Amino acid sequence: MNFDLSTDCISECSGIRIFGRTIKSFVFSTDVATIASVNADAVIAVYPFTPQPRIVRAVISVADMPVFCGVGGGFTSGARSVAQAMEAEHCGAYGVVLNAPVSADILRDIKSHIDIPVVATIVSATQDTEARIAAGVDILNVSAASETPQLVAALRARHPEIPIIATGGPKDETIRKTIAAGANAITYTPPSPAILFKEMMEKYR
Repeated sequence: MNFDLSTDCISECSGIRIFGRTIKSFVFSTDVATIASVNADAVIAVYPFTPQPRIVRAVISVADMPVFCGVGGGFTSGARSVAQAMEAEHCGAYGVVLNAPVSADILRDIKSHIDIPVVATIVSATQDTEARIAAGVDILNVSAASETPQLVAALRARHPEIPIIATGGPKDETIRKTIAAGANAITYTPPSPAILFKEMMEKYR
């Protein structure tokens, strides 16, 4: 059993070219079994805990695709985020992802220490995207729930050239709206192993 994203409407987006690879679909997960069983173009491994190198290493060890790792930016910030970003690059990550509260100064510091792309998460139109881009951010990662298409459209109008990753929601309709708004790549959240097990067990019974 595998998650197949290759024939999904996600393939309609333009993609983001990174180190010679075109990435259209990101699977949002840190579950190693899920990551080993999905054919997404890349993994976005962001989680609500203190970033740890062993988590980065575990995800990268099972992924057959590029991995973009969360390195803080909220509760974890400053020198620790810089160190996590350097460690992620050392482990083989394709990029690092910073949480919405991260400051432009920290982004600039991280950018000066690593060569892989730096991704800034955007959750609201009130965030200063100009300062983040001026600090060297390479990609914007939009996560605004049901307001994502509107926020993507606003960001695309302000920043025509910046690559944008965005959450697409669970349906083709919302994914297509997000792509039409200007997203270059889509983040997909797969069902949890618990949900999949429930479906399988119901069939077994």
